Order: sequence, then structure tokens, then C-alpha cells
Amino acid sequence: MDTSTWTAVAGGVIGLVLAGVGARMLITGRAPGGIGRAFRSVRDAGLYHLLFGLGLVVLVVGTQLPGAHTATVTAVVAVLLAGVAVIRYRPRKKSEVHK
Repeated sequence: MDTSTWTAVAGGVIGLVLAGVGARMLITGRAPGGIGRAFRSVRDAGLYHLLFGLGLVVLVVGTQLPGAHTATVTAVVAVLLAGVAVIRYRPRKKSEVHK
């Protein structure tokens, strides 16, 4: 297995784990201690992790699909997902006003 293959596999697994953690937080309504304290709400924490995980999965899958522009399009989608996560659901103190 060459470096690009195991890196893609590792990235995909990490993305799936992040998405799974985010989905679990959204379904159960509970977040692990440190994560729960870093975000304003469990929903924000869950969506942050879910969007980052899905973005990473989309990026990895896009590099493996055929097509001249597939990797570029999926990279743009992944950056948009990460952008929404960072702008809308980023970690912040509970006292910070949501704008």
C-alpha cells in the first residue's frame, strides 16, 4: 500500500469517526465533558463534528472517483462544509452572544 492510499484510508476513517461522533451527539443530546464545555450547545457541537467529518469523507471519496473535475468539485464542497462548521458552529463560550 503506497502513501497516498493509506493517507486516504486514514482520512476517510477519521472523517467517519467525526461524523459518527457528531451524529451521536445530535441523537442522544449529550456531549463528552470537554466537548460539551467548549460549545454553546450540544447541537452546535454535534453539527460542528458532523460537518467536519462529512467534509473530510467527501474530500477523500472525491479524490478516488473518476472524472476530470470530480476532485475539484468535491474539494469545494468539503471546504464549504468546513466553512459552515467554523463560521456557524465553532466552539465558543456559553456567555458569548450568538450573532
